Amino acid sequence: MRVISTLCLTVLVGFSSIAQKDSLFIKRMSDEIMTNGKAYDLLYELTKKIGGRLAGSPQGQQAAEWGKRNMEALGPDRVFFQSHKMMNWKRGGTDFASIVGVNGESRIQPLAVLALGNSMGSNGMIEAEVLAVANFDELEKRKDEVKGKIVYFHSVFDPTKIQTFRAYGESGVYRRSGASRAAKYGAVGIMIHSLSTAPDNAPHTGSMVYDPAYPKIPAVAVGPDDAKMLYALAKKGKVQMQMQTYGYFLPEFEDRNVVAEIKGSEFPNEYITLGGHLDSWDVNEGAHDDGAGVVHTMEVLRVMKALNYKPKRTIRFVLFANEENGVRGGNEYANQAKLNNENHIMALESDEGGFTPRSIGMTASKEAFKKFQAWSSLLKPYGCEVTFGGSGTDIGPLARINPATVIAGLVPDSQRYFDLHHAKTDVFENVNKRELLLGAVNIAAIIYLVDQYGVNP
Repeated sequence: MRVISTLCLTVLVGFSSIAQKDSLFIKRMSDEIMTNGKAYDLLYELTKKIGGRLAGSPQGQQAAEWGKRNMEALGPDRVFFQSHKMMNWKRGGTDFASIVGVNGESRIQPLAVLALGNSMGSNGMIEAEVLAVANFDELEKRKDEVKGKIVYFHSVFDPTKIQTFRAYGESGVYRRSGASRAAKYGAVGIMIHSLSTAPDNAPHTGSMVYDPAYPKIPAVAVGPDDAKMLYALAKKGKVQMQMQTYGYFLPEFEDRNVVAEIKGSEFPNEYITLGGHLDSWDVNEGAHDDGAGVVHTMEVLRVMKALNYKPKRTIRFVLFANEENGVRGGNEYANQAKLNNENHIMALESDEGGFTPRSIGMTASKEAFKKFQAWSSLLKPYGCEVTFGGSGTDIGPLARINPATVIAGLVPDSQRYFDLHHAKTDVFENVNKRELLLGAVNIAAIIYLVDQYGVNP
């Protein structure tokens, strides 16, 4: 019995010693980031000196060059471009919509609108009656009324969903597929309530797709205040609407991921990827979406070099291209990983904004997750824990080619995110420096822990 007790004590002392070592190093990273972090300064450069970075735009290309230049200056083992073809959608003009009649009486009431990304132009002014529906079920019930109408989907968030990304996911189906669902029954255009929780009237754009079986009708998002007013009017009577959009596609364009790498000293063929996406929509600076994720990635690289950290595994720092309206960058990164037979043990994306970090979400087997969850105590001093369920649009393709890859994401407080998401209000001034830096602290900590101990249970 005494031998067993001595053995247990030795194990506990050993575990405590390891935990203390990790705690001390994470504290060193945190102190360096919170004292000397460059993420906020880099975000200023990206948003104010380059601006909105629609994939295929000159600003998008400037951002790639900027990312490569700045990551090279941080001194990784190598930095390289990863080229791929991408969709090249353009807004083409100032989107327009106005109520021109209510119950047969003339009215001129312009609405705040933005065409959805990838939507086609209206080919001139469209004028039609509005058919307002709450959801797809109501559309199906009223399908015989749709022909020749502009369908409005009242795609409001469910306010009872405290996790706003869940509400966004539910409402997002109207943005993605609403146009084709309505065109199937003869609609000439659609409008949606902006996917936003904001008590304002800024419209929010975002990507949509057409079903090739149906006409490509124009699609716009309406500012929250105007959308609620329109829904109320259309439910009580007849609303006549004019709308015009200008969207079009140019031939596919060559875009580039920017990849920096620190080679692993013990397990160089095991890869850990972290990243964010460089592109944004054309109507804003993309400060939270996803300038924050870009500079989080660069800051983790900076702190590792500043502390002369020598990783056991190869760590990749990726600035993805074309996330917003095509995911060509993420798909190409996964494709190259497959072609090169790379073993990516974990991938983490920061693409939920630069707000106060709450957790690191990790999608893994139950056995592996128990290991990760035990690291919560090491993140707790910095406001985080490890929770189940992490993802990212750009890293999803890695998991599809190798289901064993652990997929993770920074989970900041989400209550304000959709006030700004895809709207003109997503600008540098709406990012808090300390919140942004704390996100980098927690990402650096989890990358360090995975590098030290791997992902196996």
